Amino acid sequence: MNQYKKGEIVTGCVTGIEKYGIFVSLDDYYSGLIHISEISESFVKNPGDYVRVGETIRALVIDDSDIDSYHVRLSIKNINYKISYKRNKKILETPNGFNTLRKSLPMWISQKKQEIMQKMQKN
Repeated sequence: MNQYKKGEIVTGCVTGIEKYGIFVSLDDYYSGLIHISEISESFVKNPGDYVRVGETIRALVIDDSDIDSYHVRLSIKNINYKISYKRNKKILETPNGFNTLRKSLPMWISQKKQEIMQKMQKN
């Protein structure tokens, strides 16, 4: 179990969005809330404009975690909270493409049919 400390930058998954803030799961035990006032320096009408459920984000711990409730107060104000995944290079298609699958599929189907027939004969 982690205990989160004030000032720490943590990574978590957005699990819910309400009009008053964003819920974030940090690990198997701890969850956090980013209150609407901790989203941006400017006016926030809808927290859903900043994140989506299922998105992985970074957040700043603004208070030490509560050991009894496993809850952490978080902020994304003034930090780069979006996690972007950069592709190093373009994924190239192989010359064979799906040919390997096309060639093997009839054999796999035949093998599976034989397995099913053998099971049916045993029963």
